[in-house]
Amino acid sequence: MIWTPHATVAVIVEDDQGRFLLVEELSHGQVVLNQPAGHVEEGERILDAAQRETLEETGWEVVPQHFLGVYTYKAPANGVTYYRFCFSARALSRVTDELDDGIIAAHWLTPSEIRSQADKLRSPLVMQCIEDYRNGRRFPLDVIVEPQT
Repeated sequence: MIWTPHATVAVIVEDDQGRFLLVEELSHGQVVLNQPAGHVEEGERILDAAQRETLEETGWEVVPQHFLGVYTYKAPANGVTYYRFCFSARALSRVTDELDDGIIAAHWLTPSEIRSQADKLRSPLVMQCIEDYRNGRRFPLDVIVEPQT
């Protein structure tokens, strides 16, 4: 068997009221909460993927501000290993109401509202990334080295 890890992005977006942008989505027949997140497409720059996924899943245009880190997760549901490149971003504006297939809605939730729904989180990384962000974890975006387009 050939091991094929999956490269994904996730984006932490906090508003001026301390709420975080999450998506309510269907995953393996279950309704779950997640950051705007998804796979990096072939040939796509990682930062471009972060902006694209956020727009497609929430309707919000964002600008990445910091890199939080690479988080590794092996999903028990399918045995796939995911490498999650997590970023923080600033919301610019809501530009569309059209959301990706499988996305039910985008929500702005406080940390306590998120913790109260811990059983609905898509993975433990959802809360871990928020807590790392809230604890000040930040790296400059230039730690990601990609070809310039």
